[in-house]
Amino acid sequence: MTWAWWMGAALLLAVIEILSLDLVLIMFAGGALVAGGLALAGTDLWVQIVGFAVTSLVLLGSLRPWLLRHLRDRVPLVETNTAGLVGRPAVVVAEVTRRAGRVKLSGEVWTARTEGDEVLAVGQDARVVRITGATAVVAALGPRGTHGPQDPPQESAS
Repeated sequence: MTWAWWMGAALLLAVIEILSLDLVLIMFAGGALVAGGLALAGTDLWVQIVGFAVTSLVLLGSLRPWLLRHLRDRVPLVETNTAGLVGRPAVVVAEVTRRAGRVKLSGEVWTARTEGDEVLAVGQDARVVRITGATAVVAALGPRGTHGPQDPPQESAS
């Protein structure tokens, strides 16, 4: 009867995986399937638990990275939260220095700072380099406002 518990656990983990899409719980479901097979073979509970743990770890360590790599090749990863703000334009609303400042970013005012000794004046366009905690690290845009960390600067003809 232990096999039924393992199979139920595998089914439950698979259903939760469908909702989360992290490719973690499905690896545990694979471990539960192996443990269920061991239970059907009549092994002791400790052997089933070891089979579950070893199978889950092997799947997590080998199959999950491969699946993630191939999934990202087919479906582009959409950055969200603070990672989605990197590279976005911002407008300086209070002078930004290495220590302090404020920028308007995606309709919200953020605390900001620059990486170097650069000082950004009020009204100047900037681009977010990274987010550190609740502070946007920004850099000035070029004269045309077209380049930043993601786009290399245009060379001017002299």
